[in-house]
Amino acid sequence: MRRIAAVVLTLVMVFALTACGQSAAPASTAAAEPAVPSGVEDGVLTIAMECDYPPYNWTQYDDANGAVPISGTSGEYANGYDVMIAKRICEANGWELEIIRTDWDSLVPGVQTGAYDAVIAGQSMTADRAEVVDFAGPYLYATIVCLTLADSPYANAKGLSDLAGGSCTSQLATIWYDTMLPQIQGADIRPGAADAPAMLMALETGTVDFVCTDMPTALGAVAAYPDMVLLDFSGSDDDFEASDEDVNIGISMMKGNTALFEAINAVVLPMTTDDFNAIMADAIAVQPMNS
Repeated sequence: MRRIAAVVLTLVMVFALTACGQSAAPASTAAAEPAVPSGVEDGVLTIAMECDYPPYNWTQYDDANGAVPISGTSGEYANGYDVMIAKRICEANGWELEIIRTDWDSLVPGVQTGAYDAVIAGQSMTADRAEVVDFAGPYLYATIVCLTLADSPYANAKGLSDLAGGSCTSQLATIWYDTMLPQIQGADIRPGAADAPAMLMALETGTVDFVCTDMPTALGAVAAYPDMVLLDFSGSDDDFEASDEDVNIGISMMKGNTALFEAINAVVLPMTTDDFNAIMADAIAVQPMNS
C-alpha cells in the first residue's frame, strides 16, 4: 500500500510540475515581447503635418503668434490649430515640441516606421487608418460642407440635390473626395487635388463649380477668400451621410504605443467641443490670408 501511495504521489507531483511548466511558458513569452517605445523618452514630442493645410496647419516666416520652428529648415515656422493642440499636449507633459513637415501621403507610413512620434494633421479617424495606426482623441469634430463662389449658380444651394450637374473636386486620399463627393447625384467629379491649397485654387480659378471639405477648412477658406461661400446642409434631409469616424479628427501614432496614447488622451479627452471651437477660432484669426 505504501508503494502504491508513493507512486500516486510521484505522478501527482509530475502532473503538477508539467502543468506549471505549461502555464509558465506563455507568460515567459509575453514578457519577452518588446514594448513599443513611446518616442518621448528624450523629452521631445516629434510630430508630422503638411504645414500647408490652414487653418489646421501652415508655414510662416517668423515666430509670430506662437509659431514653432519647422525641423530642418531655416527661418520657417509652423502654426495653426494642430500646432496649438500639440503645444498644449507638450506643456501638460513637460515635453519639447519638434515639427516635421511632410506631404499628406507620407503621414501614416512615417508614423508606422517611427520617423516621428505622432501625426497631428487633421486626420479623420477612419476604420482603414485605424487598422495600421492607433488614434488618440478625437481632438476636433469636423462637419462636412461645400464651398462655392458667391457668383456661382450653386451659391444658394439648400441641399446636395441642388449641386447636381456641377463640377467638383476635393483633396486626394481624403473622405471628402472618396466618400462624400460620390454622394452628390449627377456631380461631375474632377481629378482630386494634391492638397487643400490646390483644392481651393481650383475653385478660386473657376476650374470647378464647388469643392467638398470640412467645416474648419471651409471657415479658414472664407476668411482668406472673401468671394467664397460656405454651403452647410447639416440639419436637413439632403445632407452628406457621415459617420463618427468621418467627422472625428484624431492624433495617430504607432500601433501599440500605449504610453503616448494615454498621455495624449489625458490632455485632449477632457476638452469640450467649445474648447476645440475656441482654439480653432484663434487659429483662423491669425492664419495668413490666401495661405
